[in-house]
Amino acid sequence: MLSSAQLLSMYKKYGKEKVDQAISYLSYKDTNPLPKDENKAFPILYVFRHGQTEDNANFIFSGWRDSDLTQKGIEQALELAPKLENKKINMLFASDQIRSIRTMQLAVSKNGQAKNLEILRDPRIKERCYGDLQGTSKLTVQLENPSLLLEYRRSYTKAPPNGESLEMVVKRVYEFISDLLPKMKEFKVNVAVSCHGNSIRGFRKYFENLSNQETAEIETPLGQDFAAYPIK
Repeated sequence: MLSSAQLLSMYKKYGKEKVDQAISYLSYKDTNPLPKDENKAFPILYVFRHGQTEDNANFIFSGWRDSDLTQKGIEQALELAPKLENKKINMLFASDQIRSIRTMQLAVSKNGQAKNLEILRDPRIKERCYGDLQGTSKLTVQLENPSLLLEYRRSYTKAPPNGESLEMVVKRVYEFISDLLPKMKEFKVNVAVSCHGNSIRGFRKYFENLSNQETAEIETPLGQDFAAYPIK
């Protein structure tokens, strides 16, 4: 979280009420329920988002930065462990970012079979690249130009300078899905995927038939829960 000194400095510059409202807005309170269809006649794809990171806690544009889990993020990932404990899982995928990998390790830590599987890493499911915004403060942008922040974060097609649009992220996630599903069907394997706040939008768009706008606006909780999709 922001240090007391950082918070006081922002209060002094922008006013306490405005800062508190901005923090509340950026705190991921409103998330949508994750669908779970575990029809055992078909292979199942389990998908979840990583737990809270240092950058999440400090309202930093993280993107391709390798920000690790906070203690809260570890606890969120561990909430997944009993939920996945008795699932039959044959393969594990994470992005090549530490927050995704560590979340997977924690999420399957109670599953006797899955915890011993190799975690396969695929950069196509990594977080959106925020380009020149990476390492900068979302909170400052929200305080100074909220409409610009909304456009960067929730537009489907707009890319930050030298970064990716959500549309570009969805394209690479679709490429991952198109490679994975035939293998799941052929070998009848269940797969777990640990990904990110924007890359999981690609999975949700594909399996939940979301529009571009719905994909841009839908929120997924940090860690804590999973989506399950049958591969028919």
